[in-house]
Amino acid sequence: MSTGSYALFAMGNPLLDIQVTNGEKLLEKYSLKSNDAILAEEKHAPIYDEIVKEHKVTYVAGGAAQNAARGAAYVLPPNSVVFTGCVGDDDLAEQLKAANKREGLDQVYLVKKGEKTGACAVVITGQDRSLVTTLRAAEKFEKSHLSSPEVAPLIEGAKFFYVEGYFLTHGTESALEVSQKSSAAGKTFVLNLSAPFIPQFFSAQLQQVLPYTDIVIANETEAEAWASATGHADPKNLAAVAKSIATLPKSNSSRPRIAVITHGAEATTVVNAAEPDNAKTYPVYKLQTSDIVDTNGAGDAFAGGFVGALIAGKTIDEAVEAGHKMGSMCVQLVGPTYKWPKVQVL
Repeated sequence: MSTGSYALFAMGNPLLDIQVTNGEKLLEKYSLKSNDAILAEEKHAPIYDEIVKEHKVTYVAGGAAQNAARGAAYVLPPNSVVFTGCVGDDDLAEQLKAANKREGLDQVYLVKKGEKTGACAVVITGQDRSLVTTLRAAEKFEKSHLSSPEVAPLIEGAKFFYVEGYFLTHGTESALEVSQKSSAAGKTFVLNLSAPFIPQFFSAQLQQVLPYTDIVIANETEAEAWASATGHADPKNLAAVAKSIATLPKSNSSRPRIAVITHGAEATTVVNAAEPDNAKTYPVYKLQTSDIVDTNGAGDAFAGGFVGALIAGKTIDEAVEAGHKMGSMCVQLVGPTYKWPKVQVL
């Protein structure tokens, strides 16, 4: 439950991750790519019961924006971050609430009676992960929840907003309302592209929200997908793509947009529209292969650390460093989780 005013208001699809390792046969059976994120089709429906019945699984509170929100909560003082999304009235929702409580994240869920909470099958092979998501209740979020007595004051009081790209598959009106309010009030709205299929197949929804977005975060495959979808001349040139995203038309022109493109263990590229030709590249501290346990959620961990650092008043350079630290921590643990008790990040 909410406890008052928060610095960061995050919104997205709350999901319970069901993780399985050594999933090569599952990839083959369900025609999945080893490192991908998709919405479940009818042919994928049996995977959720199958992995629970036939494999040793790990349950992790998930959903891209919720992961990032937990990451931001990790680096910030208590009661700094609140998250909203839609869940069912079932045991999965209770597991999510318990996990959030453990990690210092408050939530103001819209609870749909009789519905099932969303889930994500996480098929891990080596250092790759294939995500197969069934949204269930998550896609039944209603914009009216944002104006409810419980939620409206939290939006009014927040200074930063964070929304995942996945939310645009069904919640564009809600994302647009929050982004427009943020822009009009001179606050900071952050959008994460989340997966290649968002710019590929939900380009129209993305274009609606981007004018009100202050910070865009993507990984290299998402950035390339956006570049290809928009006819960019060189989709693999991350600095050029970042410049294109940063310099898109913007409603609040007094706050230049910042584009942040991560590239796994390689580097992170940042372009500020105020200096569009001055792309900055930040190398990532590389871990030994033997130290990497699971890359699932590493991008969300980066986003959480990055946004949390900005909320704490840090510079972009310091925020990228915080994001790298959180991502490094995440890949050394199972799932999008963080070390407790806390280690120093900022």
